[in-house]
Amino acid sequence: MATQERPLSPHLQVYRPQLTSVMSILHRGTGVVLALGSLVFAGWLVAAATGAEAFAAYSAVLASVPGKIALFGFSACLVYHFLNGIRHLAWDAGHGYEIPKAYASGYAVAVLAVVLTAVLWYVGLTAGGAA
Repeated sequence: MATQERPLSPHLQVYRPQLTSVMSILHRGTGVVLALGSLVFAGWLVAAATGAEAFAAYSAVLASVPGKIALFGFSACLVYHFLNGIRHLAWDAGHGYEIPKAYASGYAVAVLAVVLTAVLWYVGLTAGGAA
């Protein structure tokens, strides 16, 4: 049986990314990062329960430059996912479906995520957390 060469249905390359679609994809991606980060947190707890040497070694890895970059990324994902989750709860309650409100809340989440992550790290580093 011969296969007909038919065009594929419109896909991602046809549509221009919109703020709502990009934020939806980011919400899913940050959820994956948070799930993986919870494994790192569980490892930290296991190291703490194992003994002082294991805890010190695990903490040294987290305090290294790559560890701090990973922790920064994890905290940025956590803040974004939390704020976007609040936005989704508002939608679940029936608020903010109008296009201007959806875009305004999307930009608010993006800006607040950057600002709150920066504040979180600034406070953490100035409070003596830069061991």
